[in-house]
Amino acid sequence: MRMMATSALTKQKSALRKAMRATLANLSSDEIQAQSRQITRTLLALPEFQQSRNVSCFLSMPTGEVDTSGVVSAVLDAGKTLYVPKMLDKERGIMDFLQIFGEDDLRSLPSGQWGIREPDLETKGKRRPTALDGNAEPLDLIVMPGMAFDRSLSRLGYGRGFYDRFLSAYEAALRGRQQGRPRLVALALREQILEAGQVPVGETDWRVDVIIGPDEIVT
Repeated sequence: MRMMATSALTKQKSALRKAMRATLANLSSDEIQAQSRQITRTLLALPEFQQSRNVSCFLSMPTGEVDTSGVVSAVLDAGKTLYVPKMLDKERGIMDFLQIFGEDDLRSLPSGQWGIREPDLETKGKRRPTALDGNAEPLDLIVMPGMAFDRSLSRLGYGRGFYDRFLSAYEAALRGRQQGRPRLVALALREQILEAGQVPVGETDWRVDVIIGPDEIVT
């Protein structure tokens, strides 16, 4: 019975991803940029962002999702510590967040899978600090991507489980240090925000704490 339920969930997620890919493919670059600018303004105005010190933010794909270039620049300009995702094991869906040291460092990052820029594990001959380091300050915010979200704060990822696995490992690490977990902030284009219950979720799927769209904040 459990296997049947898992199979049905997988099919539901695949169908929604296919539908969302088609929807996002029809959006022009100008439309995505216009929505991204408004989303960025809303995020930067949030008290949670303004009071944060350590922020992780995804680096966006060239097309089909919110452009985060304005967000990551704002994090650095404000003197906050910026971390960005790094895939460590693509087959097993393992990633960590690595620290970025300023705009020059950010601009120098090479493109990886799906055209997403990723830091190398070392910079200037030294290992980059990561969010999972035992002596790292805890993250205050994790700014997350996704293919679709709904008004119950459910998230549909891209299908490899990178964020769900990281968040489970990170929460366990923080709990061991008696530290609270960060706020999970999703950035979504208007077309990616669905009605409650429309995103299928399983036991290991994380919900977010807030969704920021171009027209609204969903909490």
